[in-house]
Amino acid sequence: MKLIRVIFLISSLVLVLSARERVNVNFSDLKIEDFVKLVSKVTNKNILLNYKVNGVVNFVSTTPVYDDELIDILVSVLESKGYTLIQNGSILEVVRSSDVAKHNAKVISKDKQPYGSMMVTQSISIKDENIDIVASKIRYLISKTAKLVTMKTTNSLLITDYPANIKTIKKVIKDITSTKKAIVKIIPIKNTEAKEVKNKLDKLAKSLFNPKIATQKVTIILEENTNSIILVGLEENIKKIEDLTTKLDVESNINKTVQIFELKNSSAKSVITSLNEIIKNQKFKDPSMKPNVSVNEEINSIIVMGEPAVIKGIKLIIDELDKEKYQVYVQARIIEINNDNSEELGVKYGFSGGDVSSSGLYAMSANFGDVSLTNTASSAVLSYLGDISDAKKSSLALGATIDFLQTNGASKSISNPSILCVNNRESSIYVGKTMSVSSGETAIAGQTTSSYKREDIGLTLKIKPRVSSLDKVTLDVEVILENILDDGSNNATKQPVTSKQEVKTQAILRDGESIIIGGLVKDYSRDTINKIPLLSDIPVIGSTLFSSSTQNNEQDNLVVILTPYIINKSEKLSQLQRDLGALKNLQKLYDEAVFKKLKEKKKQKEPTKNNDIPILGVN
Repeated sequence: MKLIRVIFLISSLVLVLSARERVNVNFSDLKIEDFVKLVSKVTNKNILLNYKVNGVVNFVSTTPVYDDELIDILVSVLESKGYTLIQNGSILEVVRSSDVAKHNAKVISKDKQPYGSMMVTQSISIKDENIDIVASKIRYLISKTAKLVTMKTTNSLLITDYPANIKTIKKVIKDITSTKKAIVKIIPIKNTEAKEVKNKLDKLAKSLFNPKIATQKVTIILEENTNSIILVGLEENIKKIEDLTTKLDVESNINKTVQIFELKNSSAKSVITSLNEIIKNQKFKDPSMKPNVSVNEEINSIIVMGEPAVIKGIKLIIDELDKEKYQVYVQARIIEINNDNSEELGVKYGFSGGDVSSSGLYAMSANFGDVSLTNTASSAVLSYLGDISDAKKSSLALGATIDFLQTNGASKSISNPSILCVNNRESSIYVGKTMSVSSGETAIAGQTTSSYKREDIGLTLKIKPRVSSLDKVTLDVEVILENILDDGSNNATKQPVTSKQEVKTQAILRDGESIIIGGLVKDYSRDTINKIPLLSDIPVIGSTLFSSSTQNNEQDNLVVILTPYIINKSEKLSQLQRDLGALKNLQKLYDEAVFKKLKEKKKQKEPTKNNDIPILGVN
């Protein structure tokens, strides 16, 4: 019984000693420094006043206040003047509010609630939110002199402020970060195409949820490889979309099939481009009827999946696009004709057209036409020749004209290439050589070093055919002639002087008809020595009295003759080669016969020769 009394007395003493005391305070115009002294005396706490804090305090109280509440009142008064209290060991210290963080404000563990009236420091962890965004939202809640620091490595806030403010901030952070987490769910589509299901879900989601509200937004992603739908959003929203997906994932009534079209004459890559453009512009009442087309370049095939009736229509399109392409076999003759020699030859044989223009060559070729010879030619060979003007088969006559000029030294064959062109595709021929031309000189230590570059010099022929029927073709022709007039050694600049002549034309020709492209001219000078035989060989006086030298300026015309042959089937190419070989032999026989007749006519027209001493020209 005595022990119980002792325990009761001790407990009563502790309660008395720890009990909060009430004090009556009521003052007006009390200086802040005096108020600090009053608080120190009443609360029995030592307060260090490092600054002179001006101002007075007015406090009106109708009831007594607890002694520890005076500390709260003092902190409030000091805060209004830019100061505050901090606990520094066993004493309280008045410091500037903005410098609290520098005076080792009390640090509160992140898992505890701050208390009291004096500023403290606490770390607040943020989950599932961007720390900078959270800081921008709660910054207005901190006091004027508080400090707020973001720590991105730990995604947390470090704040020094009054406990009441920190409590408010923590509550706000909890509210704005307590949104439910988004989840990801993959839903495989078993009975239809995931693409069609996604299109329908996109429309439904816009009706069910407000996309402007982040928490309601549901992202729907198509996964074609696994024919699945990926949903991203809140769990309850995902559940609604999932239920709709189950109802939409039903077997289609359309009996879709897959068909592979292997292409024989066209590139699958180009055909798929045309098909996609056609399908894109088609309107289907039921979007599920829209076919899917893809390309397999490895086997050059088009893969189509869709309703049989739709595939049937696509097959018709593919068949048309995969038709065998027209080809055009173009024979080219590139010849160089000397103006003076051709005119002399024309005069010599009495030709009305002696120039080398296209009209001149055709006019000259009229003298080489012989109906009696062409009538005996094979009809299979002549079917490839054009019918020009009134001449029955003038291609033979034109060929004889060119061969005659070459035989008599008036022309020179540069090249006779042949090229096989695909319809509507450009092909080109280059005839020339590569030369070194000076590109400059560099002087180093008194020594001059010349540098050179390689340039392609010659004729470039570009042909693009466009077949309009089995007997007509349009040729887009471009001829470029490039030459070096001076390699730089004959001018002060030491830079090369080049020339470039270009001809672009378009012609509509019949199968086997020829076109002559001229206008590419090359000028040059030639030295000629005229001698009297025997007398010009007399020493000393022979070269002076009985010979003379002249310099003549001459022109060579580069003429390109093109003859197209239309090929609508690949097997006809071999037949054409055989027929052209027979035509070549026919041309040779034709030339011999025509040349013989021309010479006979020339002899009949030649006047009687006199006995004058001839003067020979030596080049």
